[in-house]
Parts: sequence; C-alpha cells; structure tokens
Amino acid sequence: MIILSSAEVARLLPMKQAIDLMEKTMIDVADGKATLPLRSALAVGGGNHFGIMPGVLSAGGIYGVKALSLFPGNPARGLSSHVGAMVLFDPETGAPSAVMNADAITAIRTAAASAAATRALARPDARKMAVIGTGEQAETHIRAIRLVRDITEVRIAGRNKGRAEAFVDRMRMELPGVELVACYSVFEATQRADIITTVTSSSVPVLKAAQVPPGCHVNAVGASVPSMQEIDSDIVLGADVFVDYLPSALAQARDIMDPLADGRMQSSHIKGEIGAVFAGRIAARSAPEAVTLYRSLGVAAQDLAAAAMALANARAEGQGVEVPLH
Repeated sequence: MIILSSAEVARLLPMKQAIDLMEKTMIDVADGKATLPLRSALAVGGGNHFGIMPGVLSAGGIYGVKALSLFPGNPARGLSSHVGAMVLFDPETGAPSAVMNADAITAIRTAAASAAATRALARPDARKMAVIGTGEQAETHIRAIRLVRDITEVRIAGRNKGRAEAFVDRMRMELPGVELVACYSVFEATQRADIITTVTSSSVPVLKAAQVPPGCHVNAVGASVPSMQEIDSDIVLGADVFVDYLPSALAQARDIMDPLADGRMQSSHIKGEIGAVFAGRIAARSAPEAVTLYRSLGVAAQDLAAAAMALANARAEGQGVEVPLH
C-alpha cells in the first residue's frame, strides 16, 4: 500500500490535468457510470462535521472512500477546514492500495471541477473575478480558473477586510500580472464581476441576487451540507442552474431545497448535471445576459478519479511510501 502526503498529492495532481480529468469524470457521472451514495455527514459538536463519501467508478473498476472532517475553525489554527484521508482499494484483491491526504485531493478536485464548469458556462470574454472567502479553496480556485479564462482582476471579500488584505498579500507574488483588490464588502467585490466564486463555510447566505451582475457566472462551492448556505435562493430562481450530481443537489443544497419545498421552484428549473453540458447534450447558456450557476456539492467520483491519477503518477515516478499490510 502506498501512502501519499499532502505535498506529494499536490505535485502528482497538476491542476491543468485535473481540470480535464474532472470534465471526463463528470461526463461519466451524467452517463450513469458511477455508483455514488449520498454523503453521510455527522455533526460532531461545535459546528463541526464528519463526512463519509464512498463510491465506485465503472471505468477501471476504481472504488474507495473519503473520510473527511469539516472543521470551519481550523484555518485559525493554520490547518485546512477539510482534513481527512482518502483510501483506494485494489479491484482484483479488495485490499487497500493507497491512503492519501484528503485535504489536498479535496482542494484540487473541487477547484478543477469549478474551472471545468467555468470553461463551459462563463462568457468567453470573462476577465474579472470575485472570490468570497479567503481560505485554501479561494487560492486553488483562482489558480484553476486562470487556466480557463484570461483573468485580469480578482477582487476578494472575506469575513473582514483584514482577512481579505492578508489573502491579497499572500497571493500577490504568485500573480504578478493580475490586479488583486481586497474589498470591504461582497457588493464591492462582485459589482463588476464576470465570474463569482463562493468558498466559505457560512450557514447564512453571503451572496444575494442583487449582488450578481447580468451575464455573470457563479460557482457556489462552500456549502456541502444542508446546514450551510452561501447563496440566497433568489440567485437559484433567477439563474440557469447546473449541478454536479442531481441527487446530491436535491437532498443537500439548502438554496435549492428551500424553494422546492415552498413551491417557488420545480425541479425542472435545474437545467441538468454539468457532465451533460460537457458532453454537449444540453446548452451551456441561454443568453449572453443570463446568470449561470454551477452548484457544487462535491461527489465521490471526483475524489476517486483524482486519487487514481495521483496514485498512477506516484507509481510511475516512484513516489510515496510503501507500507506492507501483513
């Protein structure tokens, strides 16, 4: 069995390759080529959760499970808010074949999936990006989306301007050709945006419909359990909505569940799964002035595909630590 650290996963899973991999994987999901039980999320006190995400990918017989703790207070400790382990199993023997850092897998595959969605849904001339949130996912999403659009400006809004300023200072050396702006408010960040990405752990909406310009593309990423909600339901009601996996969206996305429950929306309002867009079966944008929304919950298929690529690259390069199980 191979063990891979966070640094090794990051090196073995280049973002450009990961974006293309997520597009292919989500086509497989839309085609029914994956077995994906809904995420089990258990409250463990203090607003923290423990999630279990098993799954099987038909292609290659890849199967495994991600066990992940979601601790929103971790960044204040210098840790990722998502910490855990990803385990892959040998399809021939059933024995564990790899254990790897799940924080890095989650950060890379989530941003890569958002970038693939942005490549399909955002206007071709999208240049200005707003990011709501200042953690690890904010960093990886900027890196990923720059690979699919020529981003010239990134405006950051955090819990307070101090966090946004610290984030800008941290990213400035990495992005010398991009104008980075720390903002006092969400509206200041989004008012001129072509692309908005929300990557927070908020339990109440941080992005309102009035803060989203016409023609904008929104990646709503941070709220992965029903107790969390980053965007208000009016954004959902007014947008061309695409989801990563429909069963998850209907059962775990509060911004979608609420208008369905109170009759403001029918499930047919959701255009479909993003994999169907990638496959060319449904249109990506109804009009240039339309708001498009990619509602990301994160699915085990993305973790499995990313982990399998990291493992294949590790074996090819002789990376990781081999640990006997017997």
